[in-house]
Amino acid sequence: MSLTLTSNAAKKLSSLIKEENNPNLKLRIFVSGGGCSGFQYGFTFDENQDTKDVMVERDGVKVLVDPVSINYLNGSEVDFVEDLSGAQFVIKNPNAASSCGCGKSFTPAEGGGGGCSYS
Repeated sequence: MSLTLTSNAAKKLSSLIKEENNPNLKLRIFVSGGGCSGFQYGFTFDENQDTKDVMVERDGVKVLVDPVSINYLNGSEVDFVEDLSGAQFVIKNPNAASSCGCGKSFTPAEGGGGGCSYS
């Protein structure tokens, strides 16, 4: 299972963690049912890593994904983008058959995701 974090995303996460003044924080990315396309991405900071979590590290920043969500996120790239619509983390997901305009929800490709839900 793989997930990549761009240097822009790692840089922004490092900055956010420094603002929180807690070097033990990791970004947790998860997938849950809902959103306008059926599934949606969620982001939260977490100090705790479960033994089954997948961890990705780049430039000292750690990202955690639970074993259910990684089925939907396998092969994805997490980036941080600043453009006319604002600044946000963006997931480029090869397992998504379609996504909504906001980029926060998606429909898995047929056979993608392994039949789990997230929140």
